[in-house]
Amino acid sequence: MAKETTVVPIGKIVTTFGLRGQMKVELMTNMVERFDAGKFVLLKGESRKILASRLQKNQVVLELEGIRKIEQAEALKWEILSVPKGERPELDDDEYLVDDLVGMKVKTTDGKTLGKVDAVQEFPAHDVLVIGDILIPAIEEFVEMVDFDKETITVKLIEGMLEEVLDE
Repeated sequence: MAKETTVVPIGKIVTTFGLRGQMKVELMTNMVERFDAGKFVLLKGESRKILASRLQKNQVVLELEGIRKIEQAEALKWEILSVPKGERPELDDDEYLVDDLVGMKVKTTDGKTLGKVDAVQEFPAHDVLVIGDILIPAIEEFVEMVDFDKETITVKLIEGMLEEVLDE
C-alpha cells in the first residue's frame, strides 16, 4: 500500500526574477490565491511566509520570507512549493479539489456502475476522469452530478463512448 502524501504540490520554482530574491513559479494548481501575500508555503519541508506575489502571464512572481538575494533564489531553482494536504482552500458550493474525486464510484445516468476513479489527468482543455481503461472528460456535458455524501459521480455518456473499452 502506498504511503499517503502529506503535502500537495502547488508550484515549481523555475527561475529568478530581479536581484532581490524573487522567483518565478510555474503553477501546479488552478487556485492562484494559494500564493497570496501573508499565506504560507512549504519549501524543502520548511514553512515560509509569502511576502509578495503577482501573476505574470501563466506564472507567479513570488517573494518569500528569508530569501532576499538572487544567489539564494538561484539555489532553489526546480524546488517544489507545497501546502499541507489537510489545508483546504475555501471553496464555493460547486467547487471541489481533484483529490476529492479519486476513489469515488462512477455510474451512468441509467444506473450502470463503471468502477472507481483511479486518477484525474490534467489536459490543456479540461481534466479527464480515469476509471480503469475508461476516460471521461470532467466537464459539465459528461458529469451530471458529484455527490460527496454518497461518494458517487453520475456521468451521462454519448453513444459509442464505451464501445471500444467494452469490446476488448
